Amino acid sequence: MGAVWTARLLCLFLLLLNTRQSAALPHNTDSDQCEEGSDGCHIDAICQNTPTSYKCTCKTGFKGDGKHCEDIDECDLEYNGGCVHECYNIPGNYRCTCLDGFHLAHDGLNCLDVDECFFNNGGCQHVCVNTMGSYECRCKEGFFLSDNQHTCIHRSVEGMSCMNKEHGCAQICKETPKGGVACECRPGFELAKNQRGCILTCNHGNGGCQHICEDTEQGPICRCHVRYTLHADGRTCVERDEMTPTTPDHNATSLAEVDKRVKRRLLMETCAVNNGGCDSTCKDTSTGVRCSCPVGFTLQPDAKSCKDIDECELHNGGCEHYCRNTIGSFECSCRKGFKLLMDERSCQDIDECFFERTCDHTCLNSPGSFLCVCNKGYTLYGLAHCGDINECSLNNGGCEHTCENTMGSFECHCHAGYKLHWNKKDCIEAEDSPLVPPPARPTLNCNKQGGGELCYLTCQSQVHISSGAEDSYTVTCGMPLPCHAGGQRNRNGSYCPGSGIKTIATFKSGQGKCNLKRSQENLAQSFKSALSDKRATENVQFSFVSLHCASSSRQQRSRHGRKAGEEEGSSITAQFELAVNLEEVTAEGCDLACVRRRSEKRLRKTIRTLRKSINREQFHLHFAGSEYELAKKLVRPADPPDHCGTGQVLLDKKCVKCAVGTYYDGEQGRCFLCPPGTYQDEEGQVSCDVCPGPEGRGIPRTAGARNISECGGQCRPGQFSHDGFVPCLPCPQGTYQPEVGRTSCFSCGGSLTTKYDGAVSFQDCETKVQCSPGHYYNTSTHRCIRCPIGTYQMEFGQNYCIACPGNTTTDFDGSTNIMQCKNRQCGGELGEFTGYIESPNYPGNYPANIECIWTITPPPKRRILVVVPEIFLPIEDECGDYLVMRKSSLPNSVTTYETCQTYERPIAFTSRSKKLWIQFHSNEGNSGKGFQVPYVTYDEDYQELIEDIVRDGRLYASENHQEILKDKKLMKALFDVLAHPQNFFNYTAQESREMFPKSFIKFLRSKVLRFLRP
Repeated sequence: MGAVWTARLLCLFLLLLNTRQSAALPHNTDSDQCEEGSDGCHIDAICQNTPTSYKCTCKTGFKGDGKHCEDIDECDLEYNGGCVHECYNIPGNYRCTCLDGFHLAHDGLNCLDVDECFFNNGGCQHVCVNTMGSYECRCKEGFFLSDNQHTCIHRSVEGMSCMNKEHGCAQICKETPKGGVACECRPGFELAKNQRGCILTCNHGNGGCQHICEDTEQGPICRCHVRYTLHADGRTCVERDEMTPTTPDHNATSLAEVDKRVKRRLLMETCAVNNGGCDSTCKDTSTGVRCSCPVGFTLQPDAKSCKDIDECELHNGGCEHYCRNTIGSFECSCRKGFKLLMDERSCQDIDECFFERTCDHTCLNSPGSFLCVCNKGYTLYGLAHCGDINECSLNNGGCEHTCENTMGSFECHCHAGYKLHWNKKDCIEAEDSPLVPPPARPTLNCNKQGGGELCYLTCQSQVHISSGAEDSYTVTCGMPLPCHAGGQRNRNGSYCPGSGIKTIATFKSGQGKCNLKRSQENLAQSFKSALSDKRATENVQFSFVSLHCASSSRQQRSRHGRKAGEEEGSSITAQFELAVNLEEVTAEGCDLACVRRRSEKRLRKTIRTLRKSINREQFHLHFAGSEYELAKKLVRPADPPDHCGTGQVLLDKKCVKCAVGTYYDGEQGRCFLCPPGTYQDEEGQVSCDVCPGPEGRGIPRTAGARNISECGGQCRPGQFSHDGFVPCLPCPQGTYQPEVGRTSCFSCGGSLTTKYDGAVSFQDCETKVQCSPGHYYNTSTHRCIRCPIGTYQMEFGQNYCIACPGNTTTDFDGSTNIMQCKNRQCGGELGEFTGYIESPNYPGNYPANIECIWTITPPPKRRILVVVPEIFLPIEDECGDYLVMRKSSLPNSVTTYETCQTYERPIAFTSRSKKLWIQFHSNEGNSGKGFQVPYVTYDEDYQELIEDIVRDGRLYASENHQEILKDKKLMKALFDVLAHPQNFFNYTAQESREMFPKSFIKFLRSKVLRFLRP
């Protein structure tokens, strides 16, 4: 008996030895080879030291003897690794994923339906109905679903056409050239034999099946994973109950269960029975079953069940901004104004300033946002637009006599017998006018040198520099002539009535980007010699000069369409204003018209000389005591990190303009405070302007003055003097003065008085009533009057209303804020290949009672694709504001799109007609942000592919995909390739991967392969 048991134990030992995935090797007992790393275990094995040896055991998810381990492909095991949809094997583990329209259950294996209607109504305009694996949009009575399957269109009651709900098509209706109708189906459906109905296939929402879908001639048939059974509805799968009795005899069942438990104790558990009790993967070992979980789940203490890991609990899941846990995984997302990068963890700021049309003037990008800034003399309206400030509407611009508004500025004028004071606002008698020498005019000097022309433009005062985008800048010098409306044009430009000529010329400056930099020192001597050179060819004094330099690049392409290189160049647009010398007018020889003709002729000759000088790169600027060169920056692979333009310094690795009250010293490359007696009210300037004041009087001055009022020594607000300088007197009762350096005070008017001397505002005048914002006080009637349309007033107790900037106006009278000033011009650019339309005043609220009409007419054999990223129309007006796109202006013509409500989820669709007639209408009710809608025309050979993409709900189901349709930079790239497919070669594979998430590329790839499949 003992021999039998010994044999049995030996057999059991050999059996255990053969079934263990390990290898034992002899080794020196004096050393731990596992710790030393001198063992022979595989990289995917675990080394365990023993008293006389060491053993290698393959890690979980691998198989082998320990010396050689290979990955177990759980997905190749029976039942697809337990995954009901898709199984992806990874080294040492696996991951279950679900088809579109489903999400992973808590067990990490099953897939449950996603209710798309829960978020934003599924993007449906009217009614959203959730279905297994998908959803569908439906319309209210009197509407039918458009081709994009999300928005609804009014049903026509006339005739048999696609605009009539009775056309018979189950899904998509197309009008034929002969006037009939033809039916089509959405992706994932097949047209029925009757050419009207649509048959569902497994390609749409998994055919409505929760687990497995099989296409048949009668339609999809659903089956379930082996661990589940089909529900009575024929679509849903429910888990099999292993404990369900197979006989109504309760006692027999109980005995069977007891017997089962006994056997489980006596016999070792096996994966063949109830998956070994494992929630997920089961593996038979010598000591029993070993359970494991897929990626994203962790095995619980019972060694059987799996629990989802909340990756967001540890270090926010590695997400830079937001982390959202999902079953078996997690998702990162970014704050508004940022986008997710390819690593699906990091967030990058969206540069809204990438597009030039983001702001009218200057766009300042900041993390997660941006800011539009207007040039001096302009103010912001509609969030992104700049309009000229009508300074004359603000208390007559402060002018004592008359005020004239100009673009970006204004001018005060005096009555006959008076002259303008140095403060440019007060008027004093002509004989008492202080003798202030006129500022030196900009002068152009040219002479022959080295067989060519060398020209210098000298500016000794009133110099202003403004930097633009991408190496562009503008330099102005002098004061523009007071041109009034009515000036007549000639072939060279226009002249100001009386004594001025204005002309504009453009000069090519060859290769090299725009760069205003300090010239070499030896040019200073050249400049002095040019002034005294008797061979001078030009010596012209202008009233005003403006030079705008803009860099441009022209891409050269190889024969295969790829980039071959770029040519960098620059051009200078010059504006000259020349005052006609009236002293040249003689009674008998030459009248004013004759003198003007002579001046124009000289000006043409000067421009020809200047053109030669610029072409030879022999044109220089002389101002602020230094010489500067134009367009001399050669193209290099990259500018040094410390390179900044003129008037800018490096601060925190960014180029920043010198602030107001300072000037840029080119020699030292630094910003310095304006010296006492000078001021500077603009950024990025290279000199400071001289403060006004009478000569010979010791007036205290301050350094770093940011405007004339900070120069020092001037009368403060509420004071005046005969010349505007100290000593000063307070404004008497009944008058006020809000500005510095004035020679008089304004009267309250209407016999009104003030409580005290030295009043600084009309608000100090004791009016009979206090006017609220949106009103002004009428000193004749002593009543508050509502600000008329086109004006506004933000403050209490004022006696004027401010005119809206630029070409804007208000919807109604009594406006209280500049944001109520709106541009009524319909926006957009209509091109043959790409373009866009936008509501008036976008992105500000659109005006009331507006109607816009656009017509998109593509070239022959091209179709129209429209993307509506988002649209904001108030729903309180019962469709008083609406946007409609159809074939023509006829109400019953084929309609592609119409909406009268806010729709923040993007939608893309193709036009149902060759042309598109688009109408936007608003009533006098509530207003909204409106829309900016881009479009592209594409070759009609790609019609099937484009429609297959935009009609597939997966394009809009993912939030990442929705963000792509809202990203202007990405849409520009997509439209660029759609309009001109050869431009695909302009984008490298790396650029494409960085632009779009993997899911979007996968989605497009499947569509393209399907389209190209023979």
